[in-house]
Formats: sequence, structure tokens, C-alpha cells
Amino acid sequence: MEDQQKNPADKKNYVRTMFDSIAWRYDFLNHFLSFGTDRRWRRKAIKIISAHKNNPVILDIATGTGDLAIAAVKINPEKIIGIDISSGMLEIGKKKISKLGLTSKIELMIADSEQLPFADNSFDVVMVAFGIRNFSDPVKGLYEMKRVLNGSGLVLILEFSRPQKFPFRNVYNFYFRNILPLFGRIFSGNSNAYTYLPQSVMKFPDNENFIKMMESAGFISSKQVKLTGGVASIYTGIKQQ
Repeated sequence: MEDQQKNPADKKNYVRTMFDSIAWRYDFLNHFLSFGTDRRWRRKAIKIISAHKNNPVILDIATGTGDLAIAAVKINPEKIIGIDISSGMLEIGKKKISKLGLTSKIELMIADSEQLPFADNSFDVVMVAFGIRNFSDPVKGLYEMKRVLNGSGLVLILEFSRPQKFPFRNVYNFYFRNILPLFGRIFSGNSNAYTYLPQSVMKFPDNENFIKMMESAGFISSKQVKLTGGVASIYTGIKQQ
């Protein structure tokens, strides 16, 4: 993956191909490898959104198979648009949404997170779950999120982070670098995808570094809520007027 990360276009193609190849196993592996805690993390994220605005218009970037968008239906949004670059992931998501009878509430479409096909000030909330570390240019992606948010709009980003405290940090690092890639490879049949996952997390600027990245893109009141000892974090910010 080293070469792909040096070239943004190559990384984008690599990520698209990788997620297309594991789409059929993605939901199972998410729940299995996180011991089901990913569901709880999403519920926490949606609770934060519900406190921001009633009946929001939501953009879900890197929606994947639509789990965060589906969870957001609980707060009765006016509309949710989910985008992703992986057609394989979106096909799985569309089937789930259709089966749940949510096609009038959630629309999924292929789009680039760093070149959003929406007008300025189109959304009340922009959310991303486990996707921003896959952007070829996260700062550019944050600027695009700010652009499509309306005044005082909320950005919410749920992403893996690295625990800081001993001994949990050591246990986490061993699991993430050894156990997770092994089971991911066995169940998905892809030898690269679940090696890429820990590599991408370890390289991503988390905690205070990501807060600074959000502020540099023009978000104010930026905050971080650490989840499960810092395994994941919810970052929020408000569009600066």
C-alpha cells in the first residue's frame, strides 16, 4: 500500500477496488471483529446528531453499505443521501435499505468525497463513519464537507483512533496488527484489505492532531468523544460562519 499512498489517484483506485472485493463480507466482519461495539458507536453518533437539529437533511460520506445512514433514520431526518466510490458496497447497501422499506428516506449514489456533486449550503449535517482515513486528501475532504453544510451545520466523524494508556494500548496494538488481519483474511478471502486497515489507522492523524485538521478547514467548537478506551472516536465541529 505504500506506493498507493504516495499518489492520491492511485490510493483512491486502490481503496475502491479493495472495498468492492470485500463488500460481500464487510458487514459481518465489521460486527465480528469489533465484537459488536461498532453498532454502539453508531448509536452514540446518531444521538449527538439528534441533539443538533430536528429533522435534518443529512449527507453520509463513505456510506459503504449504509449502516450509519440506516441508524440515522431513528431520528426522523427529512432526507439522507449516502455516497461512496465503491459500487460493490453501495449495491449491498441498496439491498439492505430496500429490504427495510427505507428507499423513500435514504438515497445512495456513487460520488467522490473530495469533489462532492452538491451545491453550497445543501445539508444540515455531514457525517462519515470509518471513512475519512481512506480519503486521498482528508483536508480537501473536510473543506468540501464545510462547503456543502449550511450555516451552523454539524460535521460528525466516527473513526478509529489509537488508545494511549497502558496496558490497553498494548493489547489493542497486538489485536489490531495480528489477530484482526488474520481473521479478516480468512473470512474475506482478501489478503490485503485487513492488512491495510491497521496500517491506515496507525498512519492517520488522530486525537488532537485531527482536531487541528478540522479547525484548519474552518470548523469551530471542534470536540472529540473517545469510545471504548480510545479504540474509536467521534469528532464533531460546527461550520464557521
